[in-house]
Amino acid sequence: MKRVYNFSAGPSALPLSVLEKCAAEMVCYGDAGMSVMEMSHRSPAYDAIIKDAEKLLRKVMNIPDNYKVLFLQGGASLQFASVPLNLMTKNKKADYIVSGQFSGKALKEAEKYGDAKLVASSKDKNFTYIPKTTREDFRADADYVHICFNNTIYGTKFNYIPDTGDIPLVADMSSCILSEPVDVTKFGMIYAGAQKNVAPAGLTIVIVREDLIGNAREDIPAVMDYKIMADNDSMYNTPPCYPIYVAKLVFEWIESLGGLEAMKKLNEEKAAVLYDYLDSQDYYIAPVEKDSRSMMNVTFVTGDAELDKKFAKEADALGFKNIKGHRSVGGMRASIYNAMPIEGVKELVKFMDEFAKNNPKA
Repeated sequence: MKRVYNFSAGPSALPLSVLEKCAAEMVCYGDAGMSVMEMSHRSPAYDAIIKDAEKLLRKVMNIPDNYKVLFLQGGASLQFASVPLNLMTKNKKADYIVSGQFSGKALKEAEKYGDAKLVASSKDKNFTYIPKTTREDFRADADYVHICFNNTIYGTKFNYIPDTGDIPLVADMSSCILSEPVDVTKFGMIYAGAQKNVAPAGLTIVIVREDLIGNAREDIPAVMDYKIMADNDSMYNTPPCYPIYVAKLVFEWIESLGGLEAMKKLNEEKAAVLYDYLDSQDYYIAPVEKDSRSMMNVTFVTGDAELDKKFAKEADALGFKNIKGHRSVGGMRASIYNAMPIEGVKELVKFMDEFAKNNPKA
């Protein structure tokens, strides 16, 4: 069966070469005589896999030695609670920038555990832009500032790193991690669900500065305590073994391409194909303000709900899968993560142009 172009926002496409390596090693990994899926996480063979995965991620992202790398479970949504339980413990205050649905959920979760304050939001324009902030917007005694760096549903991304002074900046990078270089030292913590750019669903990556761990609330569940997980090398309980193995292969793939600088160049080229087309015509509307556009998730509409439905249906029939926009906003969304080849984006643009010619607006 022919492979389709999978524009899903997540779980999303994985590099073909990685899938092929997974297939080749599915039944028997190396000389282990068994699949990684069957392997004890305490075995020497798996110990080498998880250690190599961390080493590769540190190299690819240039993660300093004073940051812990954790391979956890529960998705980014569990981190909405884990972050305040671990970090909002000194002054019991945290400031949140809400630029979409997930940062809003993170704020709501944090409000259960302390004084979580909304300091900026783009809800007034249906999250079609990233709010700008200055150092003065944040409380001096906040334990941290939280942002969602890329907004999957609305197709926006921070084009700047907020200046929070000495206040640790915490970023949910679920839908943009490994898409381009990022200066890890600008953040106190980065977390990401892996199912968009890294691995199958089930793995959550946490990168946290060492001085921020060890101060969790006493009543925090052990599996949510960053210090316990760090002290046990992400092995306090059984980790998501197979997704970590796939993540290792993805890190190797990125390195083979030339690292994150090369990845950024490829992603910029892909995004330009789609955005340049959208800016050159008047059939489709790209609602996101240009300086806030995501490189990973491109949203657009025709302005006619029925035409949007027809577009999604015809696109699906032609092998452009999961192009329908999120149910909360409608329209269309092309998620063009790392594994999406540029040919897929070019073919999508051809279809978009043909659809516009064949379906004139009333």
